[in-house]
Amino acid sequence: MMFREAKLVVFALFHTFLLAICAANGNQTCRPSSCGDIQNISYPFRLKGDPSWCGDSEYELLCENNRTMVNLDPGKFYVADINYDHYTIRIVDPGLKKGNCFSTPLYSLSYYRFESYDILGVTNTTVLMNCEQPISDDNYILITPCNRSNVTSSSSQAYVYALVGDLYMEVGEIQYSCTILRTIATRFLKPGNLSMSDLQEVLLLGLDLSFLSFRCKSECEVKGLDCKRNYSNYTVQCYKPGFFSYLLIIIRAILGVDYFIQYFGYLSYGGKTTLLAGAVLIFQLMVMIIIGRAVIGILCLFAYLIYKFRRRHLSLDDDIEEFLHNYQNLRPIKYTYSDIKKMTYNFKHKLGQGGFGSVYKGKLRSGRIVAVKMLVMSKANGQDFINEVATIGRIHHVNVVRLVGFCIQRSKWALIYDYMPNGSLDKFVFLDQSNNIPLSWERLYKIALGVGRGIEYLHQGCDMQILHFDIKPHNILLDEDFTPKVSDFGLAKLYSTDESIVSVTAARGTLGYIAPELFYKNIGGVSFKADVYSFGMLLLEMVGKRKNVNAFAEHSSQIYFPSWIYDRYDQGEDMEMGDATEDEKKYVRKMVIVALWCVQMKPVDRPSMSKTLEMLEGEIELLKMPPKPTLWSIENHEQSMVEVPISSSNSMGTISLNGR
Repeated sequence: MMFREAKLVVFALFHTFLLAICAANGNQTCRPSSCGDIQNISYPFRLKGDPSWCGDSEYELLCENNRTMVNLDPGKFYVADINYDHYTIRIVDPGLKKGNCFSTPLYSLSYYRFESYDILGVTNTTVLMNCEQPISDDNYILITPCNRSNVTSSSSQAYVYALVGDLYMEVGEIQYSCTILRTIATRFLKPGNLSMSDLQEVLLLGLDLSFLSFRCKSECEVKGLDCKRNYSNYTVQCYKPGFFSYLLIIIRAILGVDYFIQYFGYLSYGGKTTLLAGAVLIFQLMVMIIIGRAVIGILCLFAYLIYKFRRRHLSLDDDIEEFLHNYQNLRPIKYTYSDIKKMTYNFKHKLGQGGFGSVYKGKLRSGRIVAVKMLVMSKANGQDFINEVATIGRIHHVNVVRLVGFCIQRSKWALIYDYMPNGSLDKFVFLDQSNNIPLSWERLYKIALGVGRGIEYLHQGCDMQILHFDIKPHNILLDEDFTPKVSDFGLAKLYSTDESIVSVTAARGTLGYIAPELFYKNIGGVSFKADVYSFGMLLLEMVGKRKNVNAFAEHSSQIYFPSWIYDRYDQGEDMEMGDATEDEKKYVRKMVIVALWCVQMKPVDRPSMSKTLEMLEGEIELLKMPPKPTLWSIENHEQSMVEVPISSSNSMGTISLNGR
């Protein structure tokens, strides 16, 4: 009896001892840790090496060289501050140092959410770039790097710039050919009038990360509830899952997904099961596969129908669909209609109106001024649009207008070009149509040379020869320095450089500028000489200051403009040139003689654009008058003229003539 009582006493003492140990372990507290300037590191954070029961492993910090660091996806960042009241931690890139030079950040950091943190307060994207040439643009901040070898790999003469844009700045908004070094999420910066020190000061302030997500996990997710974060008052709100969340849970229960996973997890650890349970699981697996295939099939069908519906409303025919599929290979950027409205300030400033639609002044987010041409869908046939984007989108020349981007969104079609402040050449040639001040003869001569160089580039400077088919004053744009730019490629065609004669099914261009071989096949095949003819007519209009088609002229000889000018020069009469100098008279005479060579009736008698430029740039004494241009072909083939249907919506007065 005494032995039994003694045994009970020993058992009671042992039980009390175990309870004391458990109570001691349960009441263990974690002392705050510290590292460098960061003191009182406590829950949910822990320093690496702290007891396992202290802090959350997802919020583990490092202490290296007496600096507190956090390991994020791009790399390790310095911890500048931890605010437990606001649930924020401020991080700084370890590559940044304060000084008179700019220390380059080690990591690119975009605006996205980390696994356990959310970025707060980001308002800008700053791009660091390495450029081979200096940039004269106030939006680009010149940087003096502390270690040039870290940022310049190709040349010691490279220039380093920073460009501050909005949060979703696109690479396409960078205007110059530069190599991007870092893309950094920043805050408190407004583009324009910034210095290197301003940028460095903001970067050294660092970024704030929120760790409210740990409260979501500990207060909501453990209870099976969804969580909503409120960063303004640093709180979280738990709520029950919505209908679709419950539906997903029900589907998983019906299919036995969770049980299936648990079952195979149980077997993988050496568990055993009955034959009946195995058969039930196999049946559930088969049902799950069948239903899963059906669900996937239905989703794919819906996705295909939505895809076909969107494609049908994106454009008018299969050619445009194929073009849109491959547009990524071109330089122009595809914009949405919403982007177009923003850049034009809801179409506030109208620049002009034509048969193609209207042109509006716009501004990109980078500050670049553009001209936005909105196309009229009732007249556009789709192919003109493809010609414009596919042709001009792949070339770049000082005398060819640059296509910045385009838009195709259902019935909204637009082309975005560089803005040309001085408009088109016709305003300075046909002075009766505008109040513009007349250009000097020397300026007109330089414009003629620029247009010629642009056409020569189209013919010989690309992998494919590009025939414009619509050279005229309306399609020559002038920038702020009156540098001419060939524009409007709605009728252009691409051909192999090996083809001397090209195939066209109908005459293309504008009356008065169309080469005769496009009407009458017996005088020669269609080639780049068609653009040479149009260029000749352009030169004659620049000299004569009037349109080449004049059906109401006093004399019938004046109707065909080249013959009229030829007669005047042949009789020793110069054009009305006012107080022109001798040099300017030479310019005009060269333009006239070269133009008369360009408008010869037969293509074989016309020079190439290279030869045309050689004559324009050469001495006047070396030029000979060509044979007189005549109308014999047109007079002998009047019966072949047919009705003229309008076919191009991108140019006013531009037509396509169908021959018999």
